[in-house]
Amino acid sequence: MRCGVRKADLSASLVVFLVALPLCVGVALASGVPAELGLVTGIVGGLVAGALPGSSLQVSGPAAGLTVLVYEAVQRYGLETLGVLVFAAGLVQLGLGALRLGRWFRAVSVAVVQGMLAGIGLMLVAGQVYALGDAAAPATGLGKVAGLVSLPGLLDPVALSVGGATLAVLLLWPRWKRAARLVPGPLVAVALAAAVTGAFDLGVRRVDVRGLLDAVRVPEAGDFGRLTEVGVIGTVVAFALIASAESLFSAAAVDRLHRGARTDYDRELMAQGAGNAVCGVLGALPLTAVIVRSAANVQAGARTKASRVLHGVWLLVFTVVLPGVLGLIPVAALAGLLVHAGCKLVPVREVRGLWRGHRGEVVVLGVTAGVILAGSLFEGVLVGLALAIGKTAWDASHVHVETEDRGEGGLLVRVLGHATFLRLPKLLDELESLPHDREVKLELGGLRHLDHACAAALEGWAAARGQELVASSRSTS
Repeated sequence: MRCGVRKADLSASLVVFLVALPLCVGVALASGVPAELGLVTGIVGGLVAGALPGSSLQVSGPAAGLTVLVYEAVQRYGLETLGVLVFAAGLVQLGLGALRLGRWFRAVSVAVVQGMLAGIGLMLVAGQVYALGDAAAPATGLGKVAGLVSLPGLLDPVALSVGGATLAVLLLWPRWKRAARLVPGPLVAVALAAAVTGAFDLGVRRVDVRGLLDAVRVPEAGDFGRLTEVGVIGTVVAFALIASAESLFSAAAVDRLHRGARTDYDRELMAQGAGNAVCGVLGALPLTAVIVRSAANVQAGARTKASRVLHGVWLLVFTVVLPGVLGLIPVAALAGLLVHAGCKLVPVREVRGLWRGHRGEVVVLGVTAGVILAGSLFEGVLVGLALAIGKTAWDASHVHVETEDRGEGGLLVRVLGHATFLRLPKLLDELESLPHDREVKLELGGLRHLDHACAAALEGWAAARGQELVASSRSTS
């Protein structure tokens, strides 16, 4: 049995390594940092986060979901500050895990999470479309979208052909199921693009190789002084919360793919925090659990955490032994890979399902994605959370007024449900419409909740009518 487990984990680790390799490089370039830093994060995700307890089968590394935020942070604060941001975010995650707050991330509205992923996906696609043709992308999200109108004249046709062919391979490769099980589509697409580019000596931009030691930058003592800046603190919090949410949602998805041990969310959060702390010390990208690699790990037959640790070993060996191979990869091919990944982040099927039964959730999703495109990732998530909370409060505030005519005994009016300030205008409108020449008895015993604003308004209405409230609610605040 042990031999079977070892063989399964070994083969699964190789599959995950082949999936992770091009993604690590592509995410690094999309984030505006050297390609080697993406590989460093992948290595730490395997050797550090992968070795710690939490989720046994999900795999961590640099994720497309953080590219927009990392790019903005690098442009605003400089590459030399990235390590400080990631290190501090890791400490925040460790603290959240130690306080056993990991499970609370499951309380975040699904619409907000899907809106966040949709916004990131659209931003990623909008930015990488430029890279498909070796063109420079505008800095802002709206600029990227607006620039698409004049984009065709800026694209290099040779680079666009390479990127387009990469996309075609990614779309067609899964149809050959036997081959797709043996060799991941991303590796095939990027390898073919590199081979064709090299064989025909195509004049397209390729990955700039600096070397691992030149790319890694350990933060200096003076760099930590920037943690006193409000903007830097906000970025750290955004890194920590978004990386944590993505990792724990990924863990929940991975748990549905296998029958093994379930995820301990607090321990997994601490494992992610420890990994990010190490990434920060090395000046690398932040890591999260990545559903694409995790699903590949499960589908390849992994049994224990050994597979994800070994995938980190293979990334380390590649980075040390074959770093020059990165210089053969066309940037357009990696852009095609990320366009494909960005499209997958947009939850088209989920939106269709929500529209049929929960249109309010679609509004939350759409507004979250729109604010991310127009502003920033952090602003979009905050607006989405505020909308989700407001929607929940509105949905929970159902109040119903029943009127019973008792003849000479007057009218008996029962108020049922949840009376909150959100429904106060409706409640007062119904009470004011009652005839003024009849005696009214107002019964509140059917209320499950009565907030202070409604209680004061009802008392004022009763006083104005010269009435007294017949009964109090079961629950007031």
